[in-house]
Amino acid sequence: MKILSAKQIYEADKFTIAKQDISSNTLMERAAIGIFNWLDKRLQGSPVKLQLFCGIGNNGGDGLALARHLLEHNYQVSVYVVNYSEKRSQDFLINLDRLKERKLWPEFLGEKHHLPTIEQEHIIVDAIFGIGLNRAPDSWVSALIQHLNQSKAFILSLDIPSGMPMDRGFSSSDNAICANQVLSFQRPKLPFFLPDTGIFAEQWEVLDIGLEAEYFTQLEADYELVGKEEVVSMYTPRLKFSHKGNYGHALIVGGSHGKIGAVGLAAKACLATGAGLVTAYLPNCGYIPLQTLVPEAMVITDDEENCISKITVPFTPKTVAIGMGLGTHPKTLSAFEGFIQSATLPLVIDADGLNLLAKKPELLSKLPQKCILTPHPGELERLIGAWEDDFQKLEKVKALSKKHDCIIVIKGAHTITIYDNKGYINATGNPGMATAGSGDVLAGMITALMAQGYPPVSAGILGVHLHGLAGDIAAVKEGYESVTASSIIAAIGPAFLELFKQEASEKKS
Repeated sequence: MKILSAKQIYEADKFTIAKQDISSNTLMERAAIGIFNWLDKRLQGSPVKLQLFCGIGNNGGDGLALARHLLEHNYQVSVYVVNYSEKRSQDFLINLDRLKERKLWPEFLGEKHHLPTIEQEHIIVDAIFGIGLNRAPDSWVSALIQHLNQSKAFILSLDIPSGMPMDRGFSSSDNAICANQVLSFQRPKLPFFLPDTGIFAEQWEVLDIGLEAEYFTQLEADYELVGKEEVVSMYTPRLKFSHKGNYGHALIVGGSHGKIGAVGLAAKACLATGAGLVTAYLPNCGYIPLQTLVPEAMVITDDEENCISKITVPFTPKTVAIGMGLGTHPKTLSAFEGFIQSATLPLVIDADGLNLLAKKPELLSKLPQKCILTPHPGELERLIGAWEDDFQKLEKVKALSKKHDCIIVIKGAHTITIYDNKGYINATGNPGMATAGSGDVLAGMITALMAQGYPPVSAGILGVHLHGLAGDIAAVKEGYESVTASSIIAAIGPAFLELFKQEASEKKS
């Protein structure tokens, strides 16, 4: 599903209005009816009081139109106009007049007005600001927003939580509605998926308001939300007449004293994701633990007992993952540097491999094309430096990806895979996956897909999706707190089965 910028959303509205030969107010009415139907289905005429806070732009117009439909169906409604500017949108004024015709006169709130009383059992409808906000709200509006947040009433935001930025320009801290539910028109918004801003949208749902599908088909979007529908087309089924050599020999390089388990997790995940053969390259201290932990894997050991001092492999792997538990010993840094300078295959670089790159940033220019880097936030900051907000973070990651022709997997609640100035936002995963070794599992899964011949970008996207799906399956079985890296690995098979189910349904349709 393509994620649109604010500019593209406005263009989608204009395209629809022209194509369908309707007015902008007709489109607003369509949105208001959709919101009303969503609410009415859940409230079913309940006597609960709804307090609507409407700005003076089109988002406010949506709120006023909704208030009219609620009033006509005998809901208890109070309407407040947040009068933050002298400018009014035309559709706001049309819907204000329609509301007054029904004998409901909103209360206008300004800088010197009192804050309305809100009870915990009320429902707040937030229609103050839409996607066009490009600066922090005035202080009195911020005070109103904080008042609404502190009321503990259920908050429904229309299209986007008021005060949430669509792009760079201002901080949302203390300036944004904390919405329990967002009804996002036609498409979700990028800030729903970013750590700094996503906290303001507890739940979101897409509301179809009938924007023209033709516009989305021809559109090039910077971000795409990736779910089952998108990844099932990437999946390559196995052939009946095949053998382990058809599915690649993966090499996992990592481990140091006390951190052999990281390599074991990556190797087990690599095998569970379908690699035909897996060899682990470890310091000597890891030989017995790895052979015991993963009997299906082969092992090569370094001459050093506790760290890797050189990387010499007597075969040519299909792909290599490096970094899990590797450590940053000077001997290891030297071995890593030599390995990168001679590498010709796309690599998966994780954990201490990323930390070693940060120590020697000149090695980034030596990476083979389309290497996959899988940093968590701390490792990412060492690579790109600090960022002011998540939008700047994405810009800096795109710049690094473009400069070195690499794929960067930004791990988090909605892991984002970046390549060629485009971001693929993952729709699977849960907080239970915030656990030791989860990243090692992901690196092993992506490595397995590359070993089987998946293009690196597809391997990254599909690997991230399967990883999150396995985590979801594990969480359903065990609960968030009890999810471990090992339980994620155990759920990789069931995650594949979920894709098979989707594939079967796609073929039938």
